[in-house]
Amino acid sequence: MAAISSKYKPYPEYKDSGVEWFGPIPAHWIVAGFKKYLSSIVDYRGKTPNKTESGMLLVTARNIKQGKLQYDKSQEFIDPDDYEAVMIRGKPELGDVLFTTEAPLGEVATVDRTDFALAQRIIKFSGMAGVLDNYYFKYLLMSEEFQQSLKMYASGSTALGIKAERFVYLRKLLPPIDEQHLITNFLDHETAKIDTLIEEQKTLIRLLQEKRQAVISHVVTKGLNPDAPMKDSGVEWLGEVPEHWIVRRLKHVADLQSGIPKGKDLAGKITIEVPMLRVANVQDGYLKLNEVHKIHIEPDQLERYELKKGDVLMNEGGDNDKLGRGAVWKGEIAPCIHQNHVFAIRPKDIEPEWLALLTGSSYAKFHFYRVAKQSTNLASISSSNIKETPLVIPPFEERRAIIDHLKTLMKKYDAIEAQGQDQVRLLTERRTALISAAITGKIDVRDWKPTAHPQQKHPEAPHEQTA
Repeated sequence: MAAISSKYKPYPEYKDSGVEWFGPIPAHWIVAGFKKYLSSIVDYRGKTPNKTESGMLLVTARNIKQGKLQYDKSQEFIDPDDYEAVMIRGKPELGDVLFTTEAPLGEVATVDRTDFALAQRIIKFSGMAGVLDNYYFKYLLMSEEFQQSLKMYASGSTALGIKAERFVYLRKLLPPIDEQHLITNFLDHETAKIDTLIEEQKTLIRLLQEKRQAVISHVVTKGLNPDAPMKDSGVEWLGEVPEHWIVRRLKHVADLQSGIPKGKDLAGKITIEVPMLRVANVQDGYLKLNEVHKIHIEPDQLERYELKKGDVLMNEGGDNDKLGRGAVWKGEIAPCIHQNHVFAIRPKDIEPEWLALLTGSSYAKFHFYRVAKQSTNLASISSSNIKETPLVIPPFEERRAIIDHLKTLMKKYDAIEAQGQDQVRLLTERRTALISAAITGKIDVRDWKPTAHPQQKHPEAPHEQTA
């Protein structure tokens, strides 16, 4: 906040707001509750209608992010015939403010199209004309100070939430309407510049990840020697491989262990509690172990489902691009078991690192995709199809050389990606700080004028020596 405050001048005079989280505010601003400044408020509760694969767009809490309505490939829809019944409490109008009341709490967006229905856990607001500008209101709700106060008034045992009748009594800052417009214009322009820089960094990270995938896929199927004699692999989508390499099905070089199904009735039985890996813990190339659930099992099941160091974990399904994603288990938690949607593949004749590289390569992912059972936006792969995955296997010394080469190269990629992620984090923090500074009156933007968009240079990806 200090860096932002130093760039912009403060207001000439301040007063105590009387609200701890707002602090001093410009002398001519007022602090008030929301209720008397809203022309309409609709709390969408109750049951969400049946969803369809196409039809009328359904906006849920997950579509509301960082001040905007955002849609993705797993977007949900309802039957257009249900629209009138669903929206009987009030249809969205351009400029209305949408606010998520739970899971997640406190995401905000303004309505930029009206051809959609609203799901539950959303409040729709409209400010009183000439008193509360909807777009200023959106930024106020996004400010760090308001978000902190929101959590103080929220409740819930499993997830924090707030109802409209409690929300309207929260406090807000209210500058004159003309000043609200100026603050909104300033934040629209400045956050758009920051958002552009964030998207550029995210694009760089995405391209870097694609490059990483391409490099791994090339090296593990073609080797490090560009002059090596080649032969037909016998696998149509794999093409040629070095002449001295062999191709074997996964079932011939590894065992596959299925995980424990949940929901078994254990009433009256002796049980023990152990950590259990879920699909959410198994990412593409790494394990996310910050939140590992526990499960009660019978003692004799521990040996049946326990993970062993060197297991390669793979997910049964999910989005198409996540099929078969997995990582090497290094014994991070002991003992630990896995659920039935996570496979543990136990190599016998090859290194776990080599198996993980192969199953993460493009050709293996294509195999998983072609044999997977497809449903709407999701896919799943059976253990029998995983066992049939063709694996390319060089001699031991060559495998070790490739593994070491890729480890060195991936460290460079990791460093560049971490740099990009740091930039995204810093820009996001600046965006939040800028909104808070303008909304709480820490900076005076009444004389602000738009400036040109800065140019951003990106670091280059490391060069790899491959054919």
